Amino acid sequence: MSTEFLALCTQLIGSPHVLVGDVMAGYLTDWRRRSTGRARAVLRPASTDEVAALVQLCSQHRVPIVPQGGNTGLVLGSVPDQSGTAVVLSLSRLNRIRAVDPINNTLTAEAGCTLHQVQQAAETHDRLFPLSLASEGSCSIGGNLATNAGGTAVLRYGNARELTLGLEVVTAQGEVWSGLRGLRKDNTGYDLRDLFIGSEGTLGIITAAVLKLFARPAARTTALFALASVSDALKLLSLARTRCDANLTGFELMSDFCLQLVERHFSTQRRPFAQHYPQYVLIELSTPEPEAHAIAQLEAVASQAMEQAIARDVIIATSLSQSKALWELREHISEAQASEGKNIKHDIALPISAIQDFVSHTDAELQRAFPGCRMVTFGHLGDGNLHYNVSAPVGQDDESFLNQQESVNRIVHDRVHHYGGSISAEHGLGALKHKEILRYKTETEMAMMIAIKRALDPLDLMNPGKVV
Repeated sequence: MSTEFLALCTQLIGSPHVLVGDVMAGYLTDWRRRSTGRARAVLRPASTDEVAALVQLCSQHRVPIVPQGGNTGLVLGSVPDQSGTAVVLSLSRLNRIRAVDPINNTLTAEAGCTLHQVQQAAETHDRLFPLSLASEGSCSIGGNLATNAGGTAVLRYGNARELTLGLEVVTAQGEVWSGLRGLRKDNTGYDLRDLFIGSEGTLGIITAAVLKLFARPAARTTALFALASVSDALKLLSLARTRCDANLTGFELMSDFCLQLVERHFSTQRRPFAQHYPQYVLIELSTPEPEAHAIAQLEAVASQAMEQAIARDVIIATSLSQSKALWELREHISEAQASEGKNIKHDIALPISAIQDFVSHTDAELQRAFPGCRMVTFGHLGDGNLHYNVSAPVGQDDESFLNQQESVNRIVHDRVHHYGGSISAEHGLGALKHKEILRYKTETEMAMMIAIKRALDPLDLMNPGKVV
């Protein structure tokens, strides 16, 4: 059966694009290198029609499919399990920008386009595609949509779902839904677009999308605020919203330990302040007005924050290079923590008003349970999304600490639930959290999700073992 199946795949897309053996290695291991699965083959179609034909073939032969974009996910959603029964269907060859409509402010991209490629295509037409992630050079638009990616500009522009108008999807039966409509209003039934966005390839395979574009800002200005507490960061957020309104694009929280890690593992990065402060906030404004207008707004925020003892010190970037250096502090945190050693990650969402209580109570509870554990807390405070990561105490080996992951997760996730939050803000559930979510969703909610899965994928071939 396997030989016949692979022969048919080869007829459809050509032998160079049916990978077996050792050449599959890069497709089978997740980005964090925490898990390596097995697969019958990696299939690399070059068009929507080829994707549809392969899905039909997999359906006929009852072969599970793991759709994969840039394989930059963090919850084991884009790699196969250990059974070896599935194929990995890589969308990397579907990498064309099909159309750009500057008047309608839309861009149509295939799923294998990198996020950076889409950003550059928009810029060529003097437009902005505002989704921004640290992995934008390698993550794909299909993966961004499958996980409903967030990033640093959600505060102003929204997440991937809010940046998408239409989709093209190959269903679990190998049919093509052509929903590439660049409409901002379309009340003609159930919103299928939003059903597939965030479904992590478990309902169908996104092959293309119509994305929203925006006017490019005339100026972007960045400032780094030194603070005494998370509570002060929330006060600063309220002040920045009042002063800057829609110009407020980014509001990123970083603990002092985050910057210590960046400084330790990136020799070119230097702490911008002469002394240490418990917390830092990186603010970015983008405005259609000249740069002087944005700088004046930030100066007003800084002045008021200092007068009210919200901020302890402030640096306002006066050049593009200085702004880039401030952003690099934020963008290097994940890599710096990885260089420090393996860690237990949490991608959580909370009501913004609950973040101070969550951090103080959960930090204390974790210290009682795991004395000396080191908190790497950072993230998109403006939209309530924290990357609340836990590193091993100094001297404890990584593996013994990772063996306590379930206990650490229980403390963190129970606290998140207590405050009305979510255990996944932007990374998805994948295989890593699909059982964990059962503890926090109601039976009714899970029953509806399972009913949707069964209706659209009755053979359970689309990314099985993920999400539900």
